[in-house]
Amino acid sequence: MRSGTTSAGYTRSVPQRVRQKLPRNASFHAGLRALRSTYLVMQAHAEGKIRATVLRLPDFYGPGVEASLLHGAARAAVHGGTADMLGPIDRPHEFVFVPDVGPVVAKLLDTQPAFGEIWNFAGAGITTQRELVSEMERQTGTKLKLRVVGKTMLRLIGLFNKLMREMVEMNYLMTDPLIMDDTALQQLIGPIRKTPYAEGIRQMLAAVASKRTLAAAA
Repeated sequence: MRSGTTSAGYTRSVPQRVRQKLPRNASFHAGLRALRSTYLVMQAHAEGKIRATVLRLPDFYGPGVEASLLHGAARAAVHGGTADMLGPIDRPHEFVFVPDVGPVVAKLLDTQPAFGEIWNFAGAGITTQRELVSEMERQTGTKLKLRVVGKTMLRLIGLFNKLMREMVEMNYLMTDPLIMDDTALQQLIGPIRKTPYAEGIRQMLAAVASKRTLAAAA
Protein backbone atom coordinates (compact mmCIF):
# COMPACT_ATOMS: atom_id res chain seq x y z
CA MET A 1 0.00 0.00 0.00
CA ARG A 2 1.40 3.38 -0.94
CA SER A 3 -0.03 6.84 -0.26
CA GLY A 4 1.13 10.20 -1.55
CA THR A 5 0.10 13.62 -2.69
CA THR A 6 -0.99 14.20 -6.27
CA SER A 7 1.00 17.37 -6.70
CA ALA A 8 4.30 15.83 -7.70
CA GLY A 9 2.92 13.98 -10.68
CA TYR A 10 0.88 16.31 -12.89
CA THR A 11 1.66 19.20 -15.21
CA ARG A 12 -0.19 22.38 -16.13
CA SER A 13 -2.28 20.65 -18.78
CA VAL A 14 -4.49 18.80 -16.28
CA PRO A 15 -8.19 19.70 -16.19
CA GLN A 16 -9.74 21.24 -13.11
CA ARG A 17 -10.72 17.83 -11.74
CA VAL A 18 -8.12 15.06 -11.81
CA ARG A 19 -9.92 11.90 -12.89
CA GLN A 20 -8.99 8.39 -11.81
CA LYS A 21 -7.33 7.38 -15.07
CA LEU A 22 -5.63 10.67 -15.93
CA PRO A 23 -2.00 9.83 -16.74
CA ARG A 24 0.76 11.62 -14.89
CA ASN A 25 3.49 13.19 -17.00
CA ALA A 26 5.60 15.36 -14.75
CA SER A 27 8.76 16.91 -16.19
CA PHE A 28 10.47 18.22 -13.05
CA HIS A 29 12.65 16.48 -10.45
CA ALA A 30 10.14 15.94 -7.62
CA GLY A 31 7.47 14.81 -10.05
CA LEU A 32 9.79 12.37 -11.78
CA ARG A 33 10.78 10.83 -8.44
CA ALA A 34 7.11 10.38 -7.52
CA LEU A 35 6.35 8.80 -10.89
CA ARG A 36 9.30 6.45 -10.63
CA SER A 37 8.43 5.26 -7.13
CA THR A 38 4.81 4.62 -8.17
CA TYR A 39 5.98 2.78 -11.30
CA LEU A 40 8.32 0.55 -9.27
CA VAL A 41 5.55 -0.33 -6.79
CA MET A 42 3.05 -1.18 -9.53
CA GLN A 43 5.66 -3.11 -11.50
CA ALA A 44 6.48 -5.21 -8.41
CA HIS A 45 2.76 -5.91 -8.02
CA ALA A 46 2.43 -6.95 -11.67
CA GLU A 47 5.38 -9.32 -11.24
CA GLY A 48 3.76 -10.91 -8.20
CA LYS A 49 6.47 -9.79 -5.80
CA ILE A 50 4.07 -7.78 -3.62
CA ARG A 51 0.38 -6.92 -3.42
CA ALA A 52 0.09 -3.18 -3.87
CA THR A 53 -2.35 -0.35 -4.35
CA VAL A 54 -1.64 3.38 -4.48
CA LEU A 55 -3.74 6.12 -2.89
CA ARG A 56 -3.20 9.65 -4.21
CA LEU A 57 -3.95 12.47 -1.78
CA PRO A 58 -4.27 16.25 -2.14
CA ASP A 59 -2.49 18.56 0.31
CA PHE A 60 -3.17 17.60 3.90
CA TYR A 61 -3.73 19.11 7.34
CA GLY A 62 -4.77 18.03 10.81
CA PRO A 63 -3.73 17.87 14.47
CA GLY A 64 0.02 17.50 14.80
CA VAL A 65 0.62 17.73 11.03
CA GLU A 66 3.45 20.24 10.98
CA ALA A 67 4.30 19.73 7.29
CA SER A 68 0.93 21.16 6.25
CA LEU A 69 0.65 24.39 4.27
CA LEU A 70 -1.72 25.52 7.03
CA HIS A 71 0.46 24.76 10.04
CA GLY A 72 2.16 28.17 10.15
CA ALA A 73 -1.21 29.90 10.20
CA ALA A 74 -2.46 27.60 12.96
CA ARG A 75 0.61 28.37 15.06
CA ALA A 76 0.13 32.10 14.55
CA ALA A 77 -3.55 31.81 15.47
CA VAL A 78 -2.62 30.19 18.80
CA HIS A 79 0.75 31.76 19.62
CA GLY A 80 0.52 35.10 17.84
CA GLY A 81 3.16 36.43 15.49
CA THR A 82 3.22 36.26 11.71
CA ALA A 83 2.12 33.26 9.66
CA ASP A 84 4.41 32.27 6.79
CA MET A 85 2.36 30.86 3.92
CA LEU A 86 3.05 29.61 0.41
CA GLY A 87 1.10 31.68 -2.08
CA PRO A 88 -0.96 32.63 -3.79
CA ILE A 89 -3.52 31.87 -1.09
CA ASP A 90 -6.71 32.93 -2.90
CA ARG A 91 -6.78 30.23 -5.58
CA PRO A 92 -9.13 27.21 -5.38
CA HIS A 93 -7.53 24.41 -3.40
CA GLU A 94 -8.48 21.32 -1.43
CA PHE A 95 -7.14 19.60 1.66
CA VAL A 96 -7.58 16.16 3.17
CA PHE A 97 -7.88 15.83 6.96
CA VAL A 98 -5.20 13.29 7.88
CA PRO A 99 -7.33 11.27 10.37
CA ASP A 100 -9.80 10.63 7.53
CA VAL A 101 -7.16 8.75 5.55
CA GLY A 102 -6.71 5.76 7.89
CA PRO A 103 -10.23 4.33 7.44
CA VAL A 104 -9.90 4.63 3.66
CA VAL A 105 -6.58 2.78 3.70
CA ALA A 106 -8.10 0.05 5.90
CA LYS A 107 -11.01 -0.41 3.48
CA LEU A 108 -8.67 -0.58 0.49
CA LEU A 109 -6.58 -3.27 2.16
CA ASP A 110 -9.76 -5.32 2.70
CA THR A 111 -10.95 -4.87 -0.89
CA GLN A 112 -9.36 -7.27 -3.35
CA PRO A 113 -10.20 -5.26 -6.53
CA ALA A 114 -8.30 -2.30 -5.06
CA PHE A 115 -4.95 -4.00 -5.62
CA GLY A 116 -3.03 -3.25 -8.76
CA GLU A 117 -4.78 0.10 -9.18
CA ILE A 118 -4.09 3.76 -8.38
CA TRP A 119 -6.91 5.59 -6.55
CA ASN A 120 -7.72 9.26 -5.97
CA PHE A 121 -8.89 10.51 -2.56
CA ALA A 122 -10.31 14.03 -2.81
CA GLY A 123 -10.49 16.60 -0.04
CA ALA A 124 -13.55 17.84 1.82
CA GLY A 125 -14.42 20.32 -0.92
CA ILE A 126 -13.01 23.25 -2.83
CA THR A 127 -11.74 26.06 -0.61
CA THR A 128 -8.78 28.46 -0.46
CA GLN A 129 -5.99 28.92 2.03
CA ARG A 130 -7.37 32.37 2.81
CA GLU A 131 -10.81 30.95 3.60
CA LEU A 132 -9.25 28.52 6.05
CA VAL A 133 -7.21 31.33 7.61
CA SER A 134 -10.48 33.23 8.02
CA GLU A 135 -11.93 30.18 9.77
CA MET A 136 -8.98 30.17 12.17
CA GLU A 137 -9.59 33.87 12.85
CA ARG A 138 -13.28 33.19 13.46
CA GLN A 139 -12.58 30.38 15.91
CA THR A 140 -9.86 32.20 17.84
CA GLY A 141 -11.15 35.76 17.59
CA THR A 142 -7.69 36.79 16.41
CA LYS A 143 -6.73 38.67 13.25
CA LEU A 144 -3.75 36.90 11.72
CA LYS A 145 -0.73 38.63 10.25
CA LEU A 146 0.32 36.88 7.06
CA ARG A 147 3.61 36.78 5.16
CA VAL A 148 2.88 35.15 1.81
CA VAL A 149 5.85 33.75 -0.10
CA GLY A 150 5.44 33.75 -3.89
CA LYS A 151 7.47 32.25 -6.71
CA THR A 152 10.05 35.05 -6.85
CA MET A 153 10.90 34.72 -3.16
CA LEU A 154 10.95 30.93 -3.45
CA ARG A 155 13.46 31.24 -6.25
CA LEU A 156 15.73 33.41 -4.08
CA ILE A 157 15.45 31.06 -1.11
CA GLY A 158 16.06 28.14 -3.47
CA LEU A 159 19.57 29.40 -4.12
CA PHE A 160 20.42 28.07 -0.64
CA ASN A 161 17.77 25.41 -0.07
CA LYS A 162 17.20 22.38 -2.31
CA LEU A 163 13.64 21.81 -1.08
CA MET A 164 12.71 25.39 -1.93
CA ARG A 165 14.15 24.94 -5.43
CA GLU A 166 11.71 22.07 -5.94
CA MET A 167 8.89 24.23 -4.61
CA VAL A 168 9.66 26.74 -7.38
CA GLU A 169 9.16 23.96 -9.95
CA MET A 170 5.87 22.98 -8.33
CA ASN A 171 4.55 26.47 -7.67
CA TYR A 172 2.13 26.28 -10.59
CA LEU A 173 0.13 23.86 -8.44
CA MET A 174 -0.64 26.83 -6.19
CA THR A 175 -1.72 29.05 -9.08
CA ASP A 176 -3.59 26.57 -11.32
CA PRO A 177 -6.45 24.75 -9.55
CA LEU A 178 -5.84 21.00 -9.16
CA ILE A 179 -8.92 19.30 -7.74
CA MET A 180 -9.23 15.53 -7.43
CA ASP A 181 -12.13 13.32 -8.48
CA ASP A 182 -12.58 10.29 -6.19
CA THR A 183 -15.77 8.95 -7.78
CA ALA A 184 -14.09 5.65 -8.60
CA LEU A 185 -12.83 5.23 -5.04
CA GLN A 186 -16.31 5.81 -3.58
CA GLN A 187 -17.81 3.38 -6.08
CA LEU A 188 -15.28 0.81 -4.87
CA ILE A 189 -15.52 1.19 -1.08
CA GLY A 190 -18.69 3.20 -0.55
CA PRO A 191 -19.25 6.65 1.00
CA ILE A 192 -16.18 8.23 2.57
CA ARG A 193 -16.26 10.25 5.79
CA LYS A 194 -14.70 13.66 5.14
CA THR A 195 -14.32 15.97 8.11
CA PRO A 196 -15.73 19.45 7.36
CA TYR A 197 -13.05 22.13 7.23
CA ALA A 198 -14.43 24.01 10.23
CA GLU A 199 -14.16 20.90 12.41
CA GLY A 200 -10.74 20.00 11.04
CA ILE A 201 -9.47 23.50 11.80
CA ARG A 202 -10.91 23.28 15.32
CA GLN A 203 -8.99 20.06 15.99
CA MET A 204 -5.82 21.45 14.42
CA LEU A 205 -5.92 24.56 16.60
CA ALA A 206 -6.67 22.47 19.70
CA ALA A 207 -3.60 20.31 19.02
CA VAL A 208 -1.36 23.37 18.67
CA ALA A 209 -2.76 24.84 21.90
CA SER A 210 -2.33 21.51 23.71
CA LYS A 211 1.31 21.28 22.62
CA ARG A 212 1.87 24.81 23.91
CA THR A 213 0.32 23.89 27.29
CA LEU A 214 2.48 20.79 27.59
CA ALA A 215 5.60 22.74 26.72
CA ALA A 216 4.78 25.37 29.36
CA ALA A 217 4.18 22.68 31.99
CA ALA A 218 7.54 21.09 31.22
